Amino acid sequence: MLNVDSLSFSYGGKQVLRDVSFDIGENMVVSVLGPNGVGKTTLLKCICDHHRQTTGSVKVDGVDVRSIGRRELAKKIAYVPQKATASHTTVFDSILIGRRPHIEWSVTKHDKEVVWDAMTSLGLQDLSLSYTDAISGGEFQKVQIARAMVQEPSIIILDEPTNNLDISNQHMSMHMIVDAVRSRGISAIMTMHDINLAVHYSDRFMFIKDGTVYAYGDSSIITEELIKEVYGLDVDVIDHKGMPYVIPRTSPAMVNGPSHMHDHAHPHDVRDHIHQVYRDS
Repeated sequence: MLNVDSLSFSYGGKQVLRDVSFDIGENMVVSVLGPNGVGKTTLLKCICDHHRQTTGSVKVDGVDVRSIGRRELAKKIAYVPQKATASHTTVFDSILIGRRPHIEWSVTKHDKEVVWDAMTSLGLQDLSLSYTDAISGGEFQKVQIARAMVQEPSIIILDEPTNNLDISNQHMSMHMIVDAVRSRGISAIMTMHDINLAVHYSDRFMFIKDGTVYAYGDSSIITEELIKEVYGLDVDVIDHKGMPYVIPRTSPAMVNGPSHMHDHAHPHDVRDHIHQVYRDS
């Protein structure tokens, strides 16, 4: 479905991405992970053709994204930015904008039904006549996700889709994204900072380091060594209900353990206690 081959991108004489290659198949959710400033958002924008790569190619369903017009590209790829400015437009009309690639002469009954279905799935129906500049940041984030969904693309690309959302709405939005992927035969690629949240909802994981793909695969690639190499962070990776769970190694003074754990407890004792908590939960 999506093929990225030998993609490189430079900006102002600085190389941001270098020789990036990967494939994403149908019905897949892929999380792109890595520290700030390594090129994650730039990669998404190159896939959407918002940035023209210096070398390499991006193909969706075998078609090079640079060879088709914006309208046709919008039927193949929908993009949800990390930051967008709300306007004095109703929630319904803001989501309806996502139907523009499909609208010929006027808005049809089907267009309105698609919009309403997306709003209902994200719990936005009661806000249909509210203005997007008068709702919360989390609600506006869901409006953007709904707008992308109604494009009915082959691939949805999301830059930090859980940005500004509380934990409940994080999971609601991720459920909605995964449900769309599974039910419509599409794929999603998104940047994430929370590895543990990504593990719950993703099929594949791509770790970016120094502008290139350091590792790409299923959850088995998430190891203590990988996190150390990519983030420079010492962690423990434990098995939690069949999935890897990443726990930063914390000094004893920063852990509010049970009363029998004294201030002089060894770091390994603290980690063992944390491990047991997660294994028992």
